[in-house]
Amino acid sequence: MVTVPVRQGLEAVDIMRLRTGVGPVLHDRAAGTLGFLVPPGAACGWDLPGVSCARSGVRARSADGWLLPPRSTAGRHTDPAVLHEALGEAQRTLAAADGSLAARG
Repeated sequence: MVTVPVRQGLEAVDIMRLRTGVGPVLHDRAAGTLGFLVPPGAACGWDLPGVSCARSGVRARSADGWLLPPRSTAGRHTDPAVLHEALGEAQRTLAAADGSLAARG
């Protein structure tokens, strides 16, 4: 599972929904993160700020919930290459938006 801050994750979900599709996504409200299900080990070693990879299976606590449940998505996993690209684009988009807001204020 690839875990990212919720803001970056939501942007990536939007990017993937518009293009190729996205697999199941777990929302951990307590931690403020989204978890993308990818094949085991497929994303470990990525060098993206804020992104972490868990090698173990999904262990949803009671405070967690599905943003996109497995039954409502096309596949069991999100394509790691597509996710990597979407997370990078999301990061750039948010940085540009944050810079634009800082310039105004």
